Amino acid sequence: MTKIITFSAIKGGVGKTTIAYNFGSWLADNKKKILFIDLDHQCNLSQTYNVYDQKGSVGNILNPKDEVVIHHVGENIDLIAGDMHLDDIETLIENKTNKNMMLYLWLYDNYQKLNIDKYDYILIDCHPDFSTATKNAIIVSDDILSPITPSEYGYKAKYNLKERLKELSEEAIDFTSHKSYVTANLYFLANMLKHNTTSSRDLLNSLKDEKQSGDNSCIAYIPYKELFNKSELNKISLSKMAKDHKLAIQQRKFFDEIFKTFEDIENKL
Repeated sequence: MTKIITFSAIKGGVGKTTIAYNFGSWLADNKKKILFIDLDHQCNLSQTYNVYDQKGSVGNILNPKDEVVIHHVGENIDLIAGDMHLDDIETLIENKTNKNMMLYLWLYDNYQKLNIDKYDYILIDCHPDFSTATKNAIIVSDDILSPITPSEYGYKAKYNLKERLKELSEEAIDFTSHKSYVTANLYFLANMLKHNTTSSRDLLNSLKDEKQSGDNSCIAYIPYKELFNKSELNKISLSKMAKDHKLAIQQRKFFDEIFKTFEDIENKL
C-alpha cells in the first residue's frame, strides 16, 4: 500500500525540504515510485525540479477550481507543484468547515482515477508552520518526519509540534465514531550535527536522556555537510552525486553513512 509521509517543522531553516528531496530521490533510485506534493508556498521543492508552472498546482486541492496536474520530473518521481499563493488560498477557505480535510477528500476522490496506488510513497513537504495546509498533510499521513537542529529553539520546537499535533488530533474527529483522523506516527530527525560543537553535544545528550527514559521518537542523526546544502541549491540529489565516480571516491564515507541513514529511516517507518 502507498505510504504517506509528511515533512513538517514549526521552525524554519532546519533542512526539511533538503531532507525530503534527497530521501525521495534515494527511494526512487532504489526503484520505489514517489509522488511529491509541495504544500509550501515558497515552492522550493517544485523549483528544485524546475517546475514553476502554477497551473494545476496544489492550490486546486485546497480550493478546487481546475484539475490538478501531476508532473513527471524524474525516473520513478512525480510531483504536484506548489502554489506561491497557497497562503492566500488558506485565508480564502478559513471559514469552511472541512478546510482541514481537502487533501483527504481529493485523495479519496482521485485514488482510482489517477491510479494513486501505483506510488510506493507520497512525500509531502510543508511550510514551517502549523497552517491549514500543514494540517491537511498531517491528517492524511501515516508518518511525520520533523528535523530538529542544535539550538535551544530547535529543540523546543519538538515539544511545540507535539502539542499542536495533540490539539489537531482532538479537533479532527469523525463525529459518528469519535475517532480521530490523525493517526500519524511522529518521528524526529536530528539534523545539521557538527563535530565538537557545544550545541550539537547538548542536543545529542538531551536525545540520549530521552531515549533512556523510553522516548525513541528520534530515529536518525544526520551530520552537517556542505554537499547536503549544495544538493538542493544545485538541483542534484545526493543519489546522483554518488554516481560521479571521482566524487564518490572522495566522499565514500559520507555517502555510505547517509544512505545507510536513509535505509534505517525507511525501515523504521
